[in-house]
Amino acid sequence: MDLAPHMPSSFNDDATHSESTKYITATPASSPLVHESEALISRMRTYWPLDEFQLIERAWDVAKVAHAPQIRKSGEPYFLHPVQVAHILVDMKLDPESVAAALLHDVVEDTPITLEQIRADFGREVAHIVDGVTKLSKLEAKSIEEAQAITYRKMFIAMADDPRVVLIKLADRLHNMRTLGAMRPDKQQRIARETLEVYAPLAHRLGIWQFKWELEDLSFRYINPEKYSEIGRQLNLRRETRERIVQRVIARLKQILDRDNIKAEVTGRPKHIYSIARKMERKSVSLDQIYDQLAVRVMVNSVDECYRVLGLVHSTWIPIMSEFDDYIAVPKESMYRSLHTTVVIPGEQPCEVQIRTYEMHEVSEYGIAAHWRYKEGFGNKHDQSFETKLAWLRSAINGQRDLDPTEFFETVKEDVLRDQVFVLTPKGKIIDLPKGSTPIDFAYRIHSEVGNRCIGARVNNKPVPLYYQLQHGEIVDVVTSKVPRGPSRDWLEYVKSNGARTHIKRWFRRQENDVNISAGRELIDKELKRLGVRPTMEELIRANAMKNSEDFLAAIGNGDLSPRQAIQRVISDKGAEEEPLAAIPTIAPPSKPVKPGTIIVRGETDVYTRIAHCCNPVYPEAVIGYTTRGHGITVHRMDCHNVLHERNRERLIDVDWGGTTEKQSYPVPIRIEAWDRVGLWRDVTNAIADGNINIQAVQQLDNKHHGRATLLATIRIESIDQLSRILDKLNRVKDVIEARRENTVAGTMIG
Repeated sequence: MDLAPHMPSSFNDDATHSESTKYITATPASSPLVHESEALISRMRTYWPLDEFQLIERAWDVAKVAHAPQIRKSGEPYFLHPVQVAHILVDMKLDPESVAAALLHDVVEDTPITLEQIRADFGREVAHIVDGVTKLSKLEAKSIEEAQAITYRKMFIAMADDPRVVLIKLADRLHNMRTLGAMRPDKQQRIARETLEVYAPLAHRLGIWQFKWELEDLSFRYINPEKYSEIGRQLNLRRETRERIVQRVIARLKQILDRDNIKAEVTGRPKHIYSIARKMERKSVSLDQIYDQLAVRVMVNSVDECYRVLGLVHSTWIPIMSEFDDYIAVPKESMYRSLHTTVVIPGEQPCEVQIRTYEMHEVSEYGIAAHWRYKEGFGNKHDQSFETKLAWLRSAINGQRDLDPTEFFETVKEDVLRDQVFVLTPKGKIIDLPKGSTPIDFAYRIHSEVGNRCIGARVNNKPVPLYYQLQHGEIVDVVTSKVPRGPSRDWLEYVKSNGARTHIKRWFRRQENDVNISAGRELIDKELKRLGVRPTMEELIRANAMKNSEDFLAAIGNGDLSPRQAIQRVISDKGAEEEPLAAIPTIAPPSKPVKPGTIIVRGETDVYTRIAHCCNPVYPEAVIGYTTRGHGITVHRMDCHNVLHERNRERLIDVDWGGTTEKQSYPVPIRIEAWDRVGLWRDVTNAIADGNINIQAVQQLDNKHHGRATLLATIRIESIDQLSRILDKLNRVKDVIEARRENTVAGTMIG
C-alpha cells in the first residue's frame, strides 16, 4: 500500500475511487514504459532460468492501466510505487509469482479491480498473496483502529500460509519509508513509529537484516531527526580513522588466511545509526564510549573453514570470551547462522569479527526470502527444512485465529515482534522466549506438564521467584512437584509468552465451575479496583452477552474472557448509550459538527468546561456536568463518588463527549506501589514512554513501610483501553507491587 497517494485509498476517511478507471489489459506495444518492464525481467533472468515472465508482463500492464489516474503526494505517478516494490523483490531474487503480486499489490485496495478478477487472470497463488496484503476498508470496521487490527490479523494469518505475503508487505513499507519526505510531519511521525513497532521487528524475526536496519534507520530519522543527524555527523567525523583501522584488520586477516590457503572474502561491517543510538541510551553513554564501532566480516565456503578461521582469529588477537556466540552450532529460530567473536586489536581497541559461509550470509541478509532464491534443488517451495524453520511463526499465529482482531494483534506482537531473550536448559539447549519472560514461560515451552507441575526455579543454580524476568544466556532449571499440582491464576498476570498463557487457560477450563466462579469474582474485583471504575454486575453481564452472573464469572475464572476486555465493553456501551442519571433529562445532540475533544453541554459547545480532578474522566466513560460558581461546568465520571453523594441535584447538568474522529488525551492519576531500589523510577518512566504516553506530573509520596516506595503520576490517556494496557506494562516492571488508577478521594468538594 502506498502511504503517499494523491488519490487516497479506501482505508482513508476521504476515500474515493475514479469511476473512469477500468480493468483493461493493455498490449505491450501500447505501453510507453515497456522498456522498464523488460529491464525488470532482464534482471530476473540472471537468477531465474525458467521462461515464466509472461505473468509479470501481464501484471505490469494491468497495474499500469489501473493506477494511471493516481498521483503520489510527491507528484510522481502512483504506478512507480508498485514498480519499485517489485524491484526490491527482484533484489532479493524472488520468484515470478511474488514479483507479479508486488506489481498488483495495490490494485484491489485502490482501484475498481476485484480479487475475483485477479484470481481469474493470474491464478489462485498470486490472488492469495495480493489478498493477504490488501487492507480492510474502513467501511468494514467500526473505527480506523479496528480496521488496522483486522488488517494486521489478516496479514499475519496469510503470512502463516505463505510467507511471501509479508515479504511484499515489508518491501511496500520500505519503499514508502524511502519516500516519506512528501508526507506531512505528523504523518511522518505516525508512520515511522508504526514501522519501528511492527515492521522492523517483523523483519528481524524473519531474519531479513537488509530490511531491518534500513527500516530502523529511516524510522529513527523521522522520529528523532536531531539525534539522528548528531550521531551521523559524529560518525562522519570519525569515519576516516575508523576505516583506516578496519582496513589494517582486513589486511592482517587476509594475510593469515592466505597463509593457510583459505579462500575468503573479508569486508568491513557497517554500524547503523539506530542500533548505536539504542546502545547509547541503554548504557547511558556517549558515542565516544561505544567501543564496538569496529567490525569485520569473513565469508568462506564451508562450515569447517568457519571454525578454522575462528581459531586463526583467536590465535592472532586476544579474544573477549564473554562476547563469543556460536550461532552455527545453535542457529536462531529466524534461520540465522554465524560465528560472532570480539578480539582486542593493537591500540587496545575491541573489534567484532563475524564468520560465516556464503550461504549463511545469504540467509542472514534475506532470511526466509532466501528460500525462493535460485540454487540447486530449484523449485522445491515446500522443503522440510524450510517448514521446520517456520514452525515457530505458524505456531505463534495459528493458535490465535479465534481471538478478536485487537487481542490477536496484541498477542502476536508479544510473541513474534517483541525482542527475544535466549536462555539455556541445564543440558545446553537454547530456548528463545519473548523478552521479559519468566521461569513459567520457560517451563511451558519445555512441555505443558512441566508448566503445570512447576513449583519453583533455579537460574544459574540460584533460586529465583517465578515472576523473575529471565536474561540472555542464563541457565534455567525448573523445579516440579511429583504429583499433578496445576498452575496458579496469578501466573496469567506475569507470563509473557502466548503458549504459556494458552496452557494455563486450558487447565482452568477443565476445573469445576464453582472454583472458576470464585476465581472470576476475585479477578474482576481486582481489575475494577485497578481501573477505578464501578459498573454493576447487570451492566457487565449485558455488555459481554452473558446469560447470568455465574456464566460471566466462570468465563473470567477459566480465562475465556479477560477482566480488562469485559470492563472495556461496559465502558464502550455506556459511551454509546449516553445514559444520564435518572434525575437528568436527556437532550438532543448538536445540529452542527463538533470539534473533536469538545464537551457538549445540553447540546451547546460554547460553554466553558474543565475536567474534574477527583475522578479524571476518560473517553468514552459516561460523564455528567456540575455547575460551579464562576468556574463554568466541571465534568465528572457518572459514577464519581462526589456526584453520587451530591445533595444539590439541580446543579448537575447533562454533558457528553464531542466528536471523537481524532485522538484526544486526558489526564489520569495513577498510583504505583513498589519495592524501592536504584533505577526503579527510571524503569517505570521508560515503561510509560514505551507506550507512547506522556507524563504530565509526577510525585514520590512518603511510605511508612520500610523498603517500599510510592509514586503518584498523572499521565495523558486516550482511552480506558490504553489505560489498562499501560497498567499491565507497569505491573510487569520488576519490583512493582501494584499499579492502579488513583480512585476518587472520598469527601472531596465537588467542582
